[in-house]
Amino acid sequence: MSWRIANECAERRFGSAARKQIIMFLADKASDDGSGIWCSKGTIQRHTELSESTVKRTIIDFLREGILIETGRRNCKNGYTVIYRIVLERVAALEPTAEPDIETGVTVNPVQPEPGTGSTVNGVRGSRWTPNHP
Repeated sequence: MSWRIANECAERRFGSAARKQIIMFLADKASDDGSGIWCSKGTIQRHTELSESTVKRTIIDFLREGILIETGRRNCKNGYTVIYRIVLERVAALEPTAEPDIETGVTVNPVQPEPGTGSTVNGVRGSRWTPNHP
């Protein structure tokens, strides 16, 4: 399990909730370099509660888009399970989910260096005490 891979995938847009759910499941199974994912499509289906056709179609799409690559096969009771690797460079190239920072050009320093200095408006000093002064 790799928090690094899971965080990288969580911060990107994959186009649908089903695609995001599948990549997050795969990321949870990956090593820190994105490799070593060897869970069957049936396992993915059971854990994500998505249909078999959705899982198969999404895996094929990820392979075609270069987000996943096959790195080998592992024998199992039903024949073999494909071993996948998440390609971090392709994931990093996807659109981020975070909203962009908007610069307003205004900076505010909420900490006053000295208590009771009052406020100034257009260069005219205000009252020495704040309105809530006891």
